[in-house]
Amino acid sequence: MLSAAEEALVVEFRRRTLLPLDDVLGCLKGNIPKLTRSNLHRCLERHGISRLPESAEKTSKRGRFAPTPIGYVHIDVCELRLAEGKLNMFLAIDRVSKFTLVEFHETVRKQDGAAFMRNVVTAFPYRLHTVLTDNGMAFADLPKNRGGATRTWLGPHLFDRVCIEHHIEHKLTKPYHPWTNGQAERMNRTIKDATVKVFHYPSLVSLKAHILAFVAAYNFGKHLKALRWQTPFEAICHAWTKDPAPFKIEPRHLIPGPNT
Repeated sequence: MLSAAEEALVVEFRRRTLLPLDDVLGCLKGNIPKLTRSNLHRCLERHGISRLPESAEKTSKRGRFAPTPIGYVHIDVCELRLAEGKLNMFLAIDRVSKFTLVEFHETVRKQDGAAFMRNVVTAFPYRLHTVLTDNGMAFADLPKNRGGATRTWLGPHLFDRVCIEHHIEHKLTKPYHPWTNGQAERMNRTIKDATVKVFHYPSLVSLKAHILAFVAAYNFGKHLKALRWQTPFEAICHAWTKDPAPFKIEPRHLIPGPNT
């Protein structure tokens, strides 16, 4: 049985967020330990908010990824603009653990893509087996330069060289189909919605600091429905407990401390 204060918290949270029942349960379970799916549903029924308002937008039919082992990373780059200038944000997110890494570069060239890929390999505590990117200049050559004499004389793209060095398969999305790399696209949008779309920043430095803090909070504190309400870090630790073979280091070393 929920107390009056707990019911008030549940009702106000539901009205402000309009989240589905399972999402409300996942978000409030830490603050209300005795909250269950059944008493949450009864509470919403009593206050007449058990049904969410109908949305005018039609939901798209999204397929599910085939089961894959940890180490499949989606990589993308997006542009963030302020009056002072712009930032090129490289982003990598693991398909399984949802662990995310971002970096900022002044340009989006081959060298930047290769440098980011090296940092991705270093930052993730387990070995990567597959990387999915779009066909941008930072990640791939033009289709006409991917074979023949040009490839023979110039060799693989710098990004591909890093992948080959670390035995990582590099996959490309179909041209003009950005939704194929939807995980990275969605995370880019999540970061924008939490930063540049709601806050004013006096400088690019403050924007960088906020994004890095947001990503750290996401990795270590955000409970995700896709991970059965675990954080990305907890999902990594769970994967390490089940099978430590793919891991380079014990993931608990990633926990941020007072000097990180």
